[in-house]
Amino acid sequence: MQEKGINLIEKAFEQVTDQQIKAYQLKTGKQRMDSTQIASNIREMSRLQLLVEVLQRVQRMLKEEDQKGYAEAFAPFMEGHAGQYVYHLKGQDTGEHLQKIGELMQRLLVELQANYGQEPVYQMLKRVFGEHFRVEEKVVKTKVAKELSASSLQSPDDLEATYREKGNQSYKGYAANLTETCDPENELQLITKTQVAPNCVDDAKLMEEALPNLKERTELETLYTDGGYGSPSADQTLRDNRVEQIQTAIRGRAPSTEKLNLADFEIKQTETGKPTQITCPQAQTVVVHPSSQKKGYVAHFDLAICQACPFYQKGCPAQPGKRDSRLHLNFSEQKANVSERRRRSLARQKEGRNLRAAIEATVREIKHPFPASKLPVRGRFRVACMVIGSAIATNARRIQRYLVAKTKLENEQKKAPNGQECSRNQHSVSFFGPFKAVFEAGLTLLGLPKLCLSC
Repeated sequence: MQEKGINLIEKAFEQVTDQQIKAYQLKTGKQRMDSTQIASNIREMSRLQLLVEVLQRVQRMLKEEDQKGYAEAFAPFMEGHAGQYVYHLKGQDTGEHLQKIGELMQRLLVELQANYGQEPVYQMLKRVFGEHFRVEEKVVKTKVAKELSASSLQSPDDLEATYREKGNQSYKGYAANLTETCDPENELQLITKTQVAPNCVDDAKLMEEALPNLKERTELETLYTDGGYGSPSADQTLRDNRVEQIQTAIRGRAPSTEKLNLADFEIKQTETGKPTQITCPQAQTVVVHPSSQKKGYVAHFDLAICQACPFYQKGCPAQPGKRDSRLHLNFSEQKANVSERRRRSLARQKEGRNLRAAIEATVREIKHPFPASKLPVRGRFRVACMVIGSAIATNARRIQRYLVAKTKLENEQKKAPNGQECSRNQHSVSFFGPFKAVFEAGLTLLGLPKLCLSC
């Protein structure tokens, strides 16, 4: 991972999962995706506590002679740990303390660069100062809270954890993105991909990153997501990989149901997303042209046909031109993409089947081993490995439950000739079937004899 950026544990998970899908003949054309918030093993720290903690680590980084030289400067921040420093200021205005910390940090950055510039703690000091302070005309000024970036340092122990507000809650850590099969004809569904990213990364970006891999490994055709997985670049990635997206909702304000909107029109697009043809609710089909200013597209509808339409007086978005008797409908490529996603979403809602909903239970299965969604490790790589491990265990449990149910049904239909013990051995053989090649390869490398999986 450090040398090439490749997570071999992730590759192993994908390889085993692909074998499981093949062994149980699962259909992978339909899959669903969802994300969730997870945290690494870090403390919840206020802004002031974080800055004091960084200063204390800088002091511990210094050589003994340098510690003596900076003893007076560090003295106010070394009485107890950072939490105690903040506790003693409870109820006070922290602005003055933040200012003093900023001035000290600027001084340390200049004076320590020559001897400690390559040290990780010095680099952390440099990062934190840039995130929380700015220098204007050689004067250090503290940034207000709203100026802080979501990607700013949240803990000295986890340099990759980020901050996000979602709904009425705030989160510090990462986002885990999960994909699983959801074809109704499958007797069991398996997780096909896991992703871990800073929690400030948009869901649509995670989908873009996952699509090429999913398309290469599986026969993905339709992906079910919630409203967060939509963006212009995601629309193009979906087209490039020939995947249809079905969203349970669409970002932004829902259009009025009392009048027509662009989602009521069926738009035909090229493989690159360029609109070429549009059909209104009354089946009038016209060609789409680039607008005169080349900033969007326009469709011209025949006025005589439109006047006979029951929607004509009901707020049709197509409007008459100043010099042209036809009705003109102007829209951008982005609006066309959004309207098509909305059309697909509404069509699925009318069917009364929501294939995406069950992935909420999968999210719970992945996070259940970790109380309060906090993992016992730190850093994006370790967090990713823990999520992968949980996904492997989840898939194994699902296979186990499926085989137990299948064996029970078979025994009810026809009593096993050798009793209960025989059925358990048959179950073990079926369960380990997808892993047999992996086990045998490992035993061969170790020079050990092969095992009988039925024993």
